[in-house]
Amino acid sequence: MWTYHNPVAVHAGPDSLRQLPALLHGRSCVLVTFAEAHELGLVERVRALLGDALHGVISDVAPNPDVQWLAPLYDRLHREHADADCLVALGGGSAIDTAKALLCATPSGRFDELLAALEQGLPLPAGRHKALIAVPTTAGTGSEVTPWATIWDQAGGRKHSLHQPWTWPEAAIIDAELMQSLPAGVTLASGLDALSHALEAIWNVHRNPVSTALAVAAARRTIDTLPRLLRDLSSLPLRAGMAQAALLAGLAFSNTKTALAHSLSYDMTLHHGLVHGIACSFSLPQVMELALGQDAATDAALLSIFDADQPGQAVHRLREFLHALGVATDPAHYGVGPEAWRAMLHSALQGPRGRNFIGQAALA
Repeated sequence: MWTYHNPVAVHAGPDSLRQLPALLHGRSCVLVTFAEAHELGLVERVRALLGDALHGVISDVAPNPDVQWLAPLYDRLHREHADADCLVALGGGSAIDTAKALLCATPSGRFDELLAALEQGLPLPAGRHKALIAVPTTAGTGSEVTPWATIWDQAGGRKHSLHQPWTWPEAAIIDAELMQSLPAGVTLASGLDALSHALEAIWNVHRNPVSTALAVAAARRTIDTLPRLLRDLSSLPLRAGMAQAALLAGLAFSNTKTALAHSLSYDMTLHHGLVHGIACSFSLPQVMELALGQDAATDAALLSIFDADQPGQAVHRLREFLHALGVATDPAHYGVGPEAWRAMLHSALQGPRGRNFIGQAALA
């Protein structure tokens, strides 16, 4: 028995941002975006599209949403824009994850209640939660078609995963034109995030035939498109190809969650400062080596991505793909020695994402 479910309505294609007014259905909204959106002209573009429906703009979103700055942002939104029906998140995964936290209504309208629920793993009570329309400006996180948000507590040395029935976006707009200004570093990191999502959906205990088919298509498209895009950052067709790859990967792991590579990534980001896309992808060859041999259908899917006949060949091709993009795959390159890496690996297997990995037996 298996099921596949994703309630997000996807609207994609050139100039699809113009569909935003129709998707609001007359509701008021607040735009949640990143600071550079002003100078890129994106805020004014949204303002021109929405007119009086746009009740406010929150543009002080920083990478990796942290409770220290989320708290005053949340309290301000629910104090000044309590009547807004919808949030429009325009940006990368940080903007969309921030919006997912902001849309949750607590009984008091204060963030500390939301944080307490995250810390204790408790569900929030039903309330007047705001709807979300997600408009990604990067091709990688898949947050526009998943219900999860990663909330960091840097001071406390931990991270929280937000997931409520209402944190699914209502709709996603995939417009590759919004991604054309991305520099090479962000393009690389976001593209590798998409590849990691695809592979993690395959070597996953929650995999199903639909998620695997989506993941294989996403991984193959990423491997074909990302190197070419990095050589021609101005190519709109290649931007659209990566946007589609990231979307497919998001649709895949929206049903499986991620697995061991992401479990490993959290410490690499928190304690070693690696950006998420690199943190969750440099270990992929090692994780795939552990996954191969655990399940015949999974092996077939992974081998097909790399046009490989043997497991070792697939691992080699993945490692060489990353090396060709300038991504080191040895943990020692990032300051983690062999003994520390083994300890990190076994610790990561015990985490919520690590327990999704099908290769538990290989490390028993």
